[in-house]
Formats: sequence, structure tokens, C-alpha cells
Amino acid sequence: MSYAHPPAEPIAHNATAQATRRRLLEDSDEDDPILSVVNLIDVFLVIIAALLLAVAQSPANPFTAEQVTVIKNPGKENMEVIIKDGTKIEHYKASGEIGEGQGAKAGVAYKMKDGTMVYVPEAGVAQ
Repeated sequence: MSYAHPPAEPIAHNATAQATRRRLLEDSDEDDPILSVVNLIDVFLVIIAALLLAVAQSPANPFTAEQVTVIKNPGKENMEVIIKDGTKIEHYKASGEIGEGQGAKAGVAYKMKDGTMVYVPEAGVAQ
């Protein structure tokens, strides 16, 4: 009986190809530059989330107070006033028109040299 053996060359070639494939599969995660970019993005997302939480908890945040008045573009035609009282928020826009109505003089306001305003109520006017 004689046995037929395949040639030695294809066996060596086949083993080398399988070893190369295994090595490529094992090393693909280590050499992939995209993975390091993904890791950097994850780190930046965590940093951004921490900064947002810090800003939201900051005492300088005007919207954490119960009562806040914000004036945008003061003295201009597109002036806006935003008033927050508890959970209620009111938004007023300047129309550019001069208002009129009935009322009584309540006092006098003076502008000081340093730019501050002083209000002096008139005598006999209830506050």
C-alpha cells in the first residue's frame, strides 16, 4: 500500500498564512489609531459633563435664585427684560413707543458723578 502525501510546500504555505491571519486578528486592536481617538473623545465628554455640572451648581449662576431680573441691551430699541419669580418667567420686549398713563410724581432720581443713581422720594408720597 502506498499513501499519497501532498507536497510539502503547500503545507508550509498554509501554516504560514494561518499564523499571519491569527497575528493580524490579534494585533488589529493594538495598532488601530481610531481607538485612541475614540478614547480621547470619551475623556473629553466626561470633562465637558463635569464642567456643565460645575456651572449649574455655581452660586454665580443667576437662574438658581428665586427672583431674577435680566435686562438685555439696556436703553436700545431691541431692549428685553426677563423676570423670573420662582418657576414663573415673564419676557418683555421694548416696542420703541413712548408710554403714557395716569399717575403721580413719586420722587426724583439723581445721577451721581460715579454713574450710580439715587432715588429720593417726595415728601408725603406713600411707598
